Amino acid sequence: MKIIKTISRLALGAALTGAGISHLGSARETFRAQVPNWLPLDADFVVVASGVVEIILGFWLISGFKAPIAGTVTALFFIAIFPGNISQWVTQTDAFGLNTDESRFIRLLFQPLLVIWALLSTGAIAWLKSLRLKKTKR
Repeated sequence: MKIIKTISRLALGAALTGAGISHLGSARETFRAQVPNWLPLDADFVVVASGVVEIILGFWLISGFKAPIAGTVTALFFIAIFPGNISQWVTQTDAFGLNTDESRFIRLLFQPLLVIWALLSTGAIAWLKSLRLKKTKR
């Protein structure tokens, strides 16, 4: 089971690193379409900043250093960027081949899976439970 978790963590780290790099280059313009209009920040800044964060999280996951914390932070990141996916669906913005309401809606269903992937592949759930148990024993 440990090898599956390790491979899963490495794959998520590689995917995040790749996505982050594409934020800075080839897909930068496309990612701008996912930045909600109501966000009071420059769309290009948001894309570049989120790309840098994805690269950092990707390398952190790959390194295995304090993996449960890395998984928790990654899960929180996936939750934080979820409004961009919702905005893309609500505003009917075409990007990444998501050019129908149905495809954009289906994309929404994958975000919780990314959160779960980050938590399970890093042992974050067990770590968070242990923190809770320590807190209740005090």
